[in-house]
Amino acid sequence: MRLPCADGCEGRETPYNVYTMKVVFVYSRGWAPAPRQQEGETMDQKASAKVLVLDFGAQYGQLIARRVRDLNVYSEIVPCDISADEIREMNASALILSGGPASVYAEDAPSIDPAIFDLGLPVLGFCYGHQITAVTLGGKVGHSEVGEYGRATITRTAGAKLFNSTPMEQTVWMSHRDAVSEVPEGFTVTASTDVCPVAAMECVERKIFTTQFHPEVKHSEYGQQLLSNFLFEICGLEPNWSMDNLVETMTAEFREKVGDDRVILALSGGVDSSVVAALGARAVGKQMTCVFINHGLLRKGEPEQVEEVFTKQFDVDFIHVHAEDRYAELLAGVTEPEEKRRIIGTQFWKEFFAVAQQLETDGKPVKYLAQGTIYPDIIESGARKTGGKTATIKSHHNLIPFPEGVHFDLIEPLDHFFKDEVRALGLALGLPGHIVFRQPFPGPGLAIRIIGAVDKEKLEILKNADAIVREELDAYNQKLFEETGDRNSEHSCWQYFAVLPDIKSVGVMGDERTYQRPIILRAVESSDAMTADWAKLPYEVLAKISGRIVAEVPGANRVCYDITSKPPATIEWE
Repeated sequence: MRLPCADGCEGRETPYNVYTMKVVFVYSRGWAPAPRQQEGETMDQKASAKVLVLDFGAQYGQLIARRVRDLNVYSEIVPCDISADEIREMNASALILSGGPASVYAEDAPSIDPAIFDLGLPVLGFCYGHQITAVTLGGKVGHSEVGEYGRATITRTAGAKLFNSTPMEQTVWMSHRDAVSEVPEGFTVTASTDVCPVAAMECVERKIFTTQFHPEVKHSEYGQQLLSNFLFEICGLEPNWSMDNLVETMTAEFREKVGDDRVILALSGGVDSSVVAALGARAVGKQMTCVFINHGLLRKGEPEQVEEVFTKQFDVDFIHVHAEDRYAELLAGVTEPEEKRRIIGTQFWKEFFAVAQQLETDGKPVKYLAQGTIYPDIIESGARKTGGKTATIKSHHNLIPFPEGVHFDLIEPLDHFFKDEVRALGLALGLPGHIVFRQPFPGPGLAIRIIGAVDKEKLEILKNADAIVREELDAYNQKLFEETGDRNSEHSCWQYFAVLPDIKSVGVMGDERTYQRPIILRAVESSDAMTADWAKLPYEVLAKISGRIVAEVPGANRVCYDITSKPPATIEWE
């Protein structure tokens, strides 16, 4: 379940496994767009304009669907063990086979339905997808003495359709030790390296094209061109998909699934849950109730912003649960970070499910829980919806089952999308910019940015200091955006906030000695929060933030800047 203010948080998650759990998941393969119908096309042909990515457990796998959508073609991820019949029913127009961590000859290696290659659909495979294609169709894969990891130079053959409009030599990204040693009948080798004789192969007649390297990563310098060649020259698709034409389809899907039943949403005010709230409001209106649990640990002005948007802009039932006093009492004197997280998480369950019980009408409970699960959440948690083939990087609160005795069917309309795509969808749904581009915020809120015990005085100091940090770095980021047109340009801040340590320091103000708290400024550059570097902020920006904090925040007399990368540190402090 998604907890308040947890959208996009990083680091260790709150352990909410304090109950015996059970859950029923409602699995949708996602929403297909409504592409433009061409002259002479039937409706069935129109509906088939989408690309399916068969996921074999690659950590890069999520990038493939994203790169396809960047080319304005709809794509969604499905488990690698999907059957040919299922693919046929989904009216796919092309297939892409992802990479994966396994060896094709391992006992538990993921396999593929061989009948998929007889559907007549164009197929593109990368890395494991390249190898599984080879062995499934009668070729051979061997274990090389020398692997390839990182950048490599391939030499392609003349006339290779997938490589059209690219140089004969080019840099690609490799990550393998196994390699195709013998291509299947009907295939030709189209690229090689000094280490890998079959870096790419194709069977033009069957429209099957595979590469050992990863075109989806940015280090493959012509990777996007290869994807473009596949989609438009080989598959004959048109770039007619966008977030705007997705909204109506997603709205209809949401409405159809809910029917006459009720929906409840744990609304944090973060972008993921807010986008689902806006979509649900558009789809089912008053059938959805948004529950906002205010634990008193939010940033300055946030509760008011959330209530303003979802009571005045969207026609949904909104319940603001004021639990500040209860949380303050429970957290009094607690210093250990994991204990803080446990308390906050446990109390959230109590607050949320108490509201859910109150919403029962005529003995009929709320049937659906809508939440803002996005695809990185799934891939990091072991790919629940992609067949569970990936390694678990970290668990996510919104992928944890419910307490025993609690039953909801899930609606997760964002489970095939990435954060910036979710932001684009939010804008298309009419959400204001300050919600759409809201800073990532941990579920336990400011409690894990206050080192040591949480009390009213510390909260007030941190809220005021953090508001200054956000105001100044919001302006800094906006200036960079206006200059570059890129919201994640070089040296822009991906996340930024203030931390209050459990110490005091000596200072001097107005010729008088002070003994007050320092504020630690944390600002990082990142694209996905998996790694991060400290932001190279201009001195004048740092000086302005420091000057404002010591002048405007009672109780603070010093500002320090955290210049540690992730790893070895985390982005958050606790």
